[in-house]
Amino acid sequence: MTKTENGEIDQGNDKIAILLADDHPIYLEGLAMIVGGVPDFDIVGAAKSGREAVELAEALQPDVVLMDVHMPDGNGIDSTRDIVKASPHIAVLMLTMLEDDATVFSAMRAGARGYLLKGARGREIVRAIYAAADGESIFGAALASRMMYYFESFRPPEAESDAFPQLTAREKEVLALVAQGRGNAEIGGLLGLAPKTVRNHVSNVLNKLQVADRSRAIVVARESGLGGAGRT
Repeated sequence: MTKTENGEIDQGNDKIAILLADDHPIYLEGLAMIVGGVPDFDIVGAAKSGREAVELAEALQPDVVLMDVHMPDGNGIDSTRDIVKASPHIAVLMLTMLEDDATVFSAMRAGARGYLLKGARGREIVRAIYAAADGESIFGAALASRMMYYFESFRPPEAESDAFPQLTAREKEVLALVAQGRGNAEIGGLLGLAPKTVRNHVSNVLNKLQVADRSRAIVVARESGLGGAGRT
């Protein structure tokens, strides 16, 4: 699905329209060779910054965006969030050298449909594009065990308890992770929040619970059923 010169959506093209977003010329060229060699794929554009990726996604309405995490003028995670918010039908696949948990989960929360390492083989990238275009979520084999651990160890607080009605949904998420013994940096990574934002949420939670410190908040939260599946 692409836009014609007069701005209308071309519904007659059955190929999967793909936007590439990466600021490394050599990798971008190699990626274009892999993607461009598949008859079902149509590369409709290439962005070299986060802002350009958002602008091109809005203008071209691709089916799939292959997005790097670290780019100038807006990182890939923030750009993914903007793209998915404006055009929920666009599937974003993250391609990056980073495989740390915080980056993976931040990409998930931003709305990424999948996450592959840049060392992935061409056939794995091709398979991921097909899957994303079909509405599936896909992650590289190296990340599978981490994904399973995350979903087994963290349950949204809404599903765990109706306690703390004075807290917002986000503050309940923060409290649940605090109760699991997680630090601010890890909470920020899991929820896709900046360190300052996490500190503000923690401060608000302590004030609303009328507790003096983090340790007391943990006790109160666990007594209400939050955080039981996390670390100690």
